[in-house]
Amino acid sequence: MPKVFIKTYGCQMNERDSEQVGHMFTERGYTLTRDEKDADVILVNTCSVRDQAEQKALGKMGLMGRYRQRNPDIVYGFMGCMAQSRGDELIKTVPHLDLVVGTQKYHRVVDHVEQIVRAREEREMDDLRISITDVEEESDSQNTIRDHQVTEGQGSAFVSIMQGCNMKCAFCIVPYTRGPERGRPIADIVEEVKRLRDKGVKEVTLLGQIVNLYGRTEFPKVDGKSPFVQLLEAVHAVDGIERIRFTSPHPIGYRDDLVAAFTYLPKLASHIHFPMQSGSDRILKAMRRPYKNEKFIEICEKMKAARPDLAITTDVIVGFPGETEEDYQATKETIRRLDFDNAFVFRYSKRRGTPAAEMEDQVSERVKEERNQDLLKLVGELAQRKLAELVGTEQVVLCEGPSRNNKERLSGRTSQNKIVIFDGDPAKLTGQVFPVKIEETVGFTLYGSVV
Repeated sequence: MPKVFIKTYGCQMNERDSEQVGHMFTERGYTLTRDEKDADVILVNTCSVRDQAEQKALGKMGLMGRYRQRNPDIVYGFMGCMAQSRGDELIKTVPHLDLVVGTQKYHRVVDHVEQIVRAREEREMDDLRISITDVEEESDSQNTIRDHQVTEGQGSAFVSIMQGCNMKCAFCIVPYTRGPERGRPIADIVEEVKRLRDKGVKEVTLLGQIVNLYGRTEFPKVDGKSPFVQLLEAVHAVDGIERIRFTSPHPIGYRDDLVAAFTYLPKLASHIHFPMQSGSDRILKAMRRPYKNEKFIEICEKMKAARPDLAITTDVIVGFPGETEEDYQATKETIRRLDFDNAFVFRYSKRRGTPAAEMEDQVSERVKEERNQDLLKLVGELAQRKLAELVGTEQVVLCEGPSRNNKERLSGRTSQNKIVIFDGDPAKLTGQVFPVKIEETVGFTLYGSVV
């Protein structure tokens, strides 16, 4: 029975896409393996948001090429955003690469692998290299990411509700690699959630490049509610689902109907990841982010009023072209004012084909690193203070199973998406929701005991 190894880089959407590809392989009689040395098919699902992610994927694929010496029939393939943007260039760059599949063709991967295998069997050993590149657009591809590999005790799952993005921020390559916004029907998404519920899943995370703009060009508003809020209500009505998360929203689509949803949909988790990117209006305009800093602050304050225990995390880019010290200080001030629970801080990275890559006044790597470290220090201080405030409280946790760092203990997440470590029987607690008394915090992790 042939074995498949899939390595995933990047966002939760990439994880979800890889899961779909893995399911399709198992449906054809393949088995999934975590041991790359044992695989007959090796796939790398790539990310293009930052250059570092692309370099990691290329480096990993280069290293794995040596396995062909032992197994000459291995099929090697790239999937995802880097595959979409580079196409045939990757076939020329990586000598052992057989397959390049773009972001709208995940459902074709198994067919392409089997086509390569058949072609090899039918040819003589000294024939030319066989390779396939498939990066063309395909209508309805958003409806092909719908199947899951649910394991025993799995309590949470990602649900892809749309593909693509129409915003075209100056720094981002995603609109060029994932295409325009395309949403799935609400009824189809709800049926997928019900299937997950039937397999024991208690928490779903709705995924979209700009998730709160779901369906805005395809589905009508109803009673003043956006398609996304309608979807939240429909998923909320599924018995057995206890928590609903979504990522990542954009300020341009964060309207009052979504704020209000947090007042009457208790299954919505008390956490949103809300990318700010910069606290400077001048830099936001250069980034082609169509909102001002005060508007972003206003939305956050409305959300905290609607859900007082809400945790807000964010994304910030430092060193965007033209960013002055004054611009950077405006970002720091906004982070202090909003008192984020955490933030992912990124140094600006040029992405080929994006407007920002051609802008003047590129910031030096030294200044980017200084600002990155400075902001990480501030974010860390805020995050650790927020965690310390939870010591002595009871937090409802969804147990995810053994901790990654200590298999003798269990790990779970609160509604605010904070990690908690505790003792217990994994056979009984994995996938379950229950209260934990928080006793201490170390670093960015909470520790407690099951109540």
